[in-house]
Amino acid sequence: MEGQPMSRRRFVQTIGAGAAILAGAAPVRADDAKPAAPKPGGIRFGVQTAPQHVTYQQIADMWKLAEDLGYDTAFTFDHFMPIFSDPNGSCFEGWSLLAALAAQTHRMKVGVLVTGNIYRFPIVVAKMAATIDHVSNGRLILGMGAGWFELESTAYGIPFYTVGGRARRLGEALQVMTLLFTHERSTFDGKYYHLKDAPFEPKTVQRPHPPILVGGVGPKLIQPIAARYADIWNFFASPDIAKTKALCEQFDGVCRQIGRDPAQIEKSAGIGGAMLEGTPKELRARLQELVNIGVRHFIIALPQPYEPSVVRSFAKEVVPAFR
Repeated sequence: MEGQPMSRRRFVQTIGAGAAILAGAAPVRADDAKPAAPKPGGIRFGVQTAPQHVTYQQIADMWKLAEDLGYDTAFTFDHFMPIFSDPNGSCFEGWSLLAALAAQTHRMKVGVLVTGNIYRFPIVVAKMAATIDHVSNGRLILGMGAGWFELESTAYGIPFYTVGGRARRLGEALQVMTLLFTHERSTFDGKYYHLKDAPFEPKTVQRPHPPILVGGVGPKLIQPIAARYADIWNFFASPDIAKTKALCEQFDGVCRQIGRDPAQIEKSAGIGGAMLEGTPKELRARLQELVNIGVRHFIIALPQPYEPSVVRSFAKEVVPAFR
């Protein structure tokens, strides 16, 4: 297939959690002691394994390693073709993969970072979410985004819409899913989606619904949606801490404008590339700066080949300082 995925910069601005993806895979082993779990309201750490250019077993092994090492969360992504790499390579579907991984893990919260809303009707996502929340015994994080990968939409005939159109559909989809999760029957007559006396059973294990994560940083469209509906807001952390601080302050202002306490929403930052470079002491100092501006959840965006040594050393030499 011809064409190139969009730039990293636009990806980060639109979705927030990811890093440049390379090709290949590496074996893993899980023979390390588990660090302490986070205190209630404390700092969480997770991994995101892009399911491209790898085998299923390599992904499953990395999730087992992450759980054995005490990571709190693990995520797939939602694409039908590889991003930031050869689009002709292999790429597993994120939600069906998540169901399998949820069944093989026992403690970590799990999710898709993030679901492209334009790929499915909200009733389909809500049903998938409820199913996986039961499979995982109440460990799902429902990650949602507006969608950004135009090449993918063009290749598969998925309507891409405008930036505003995608954002408005995301907001309406979250309204629909919240209704389905919390009512015996739901009726909704929106601009894009409709329900008519729609039943929804079984309800999710987590009540009133799984925590909703919204990814993206657009101040006019996405941030207000996150401020209204999200329990977790996700973005990609910049090595320039001042920029990340300004972004977080901007989001807090959006929350206050709609009457939401910013403290009610966990700030979740994807970290990769330059953010993971340096000695453990330098990494701890860098993350502490982000903690000081309100970040409470760090998600390592793992490129391929997966590097078990990175996951191990981070768990042993960085994470304990924040427990």
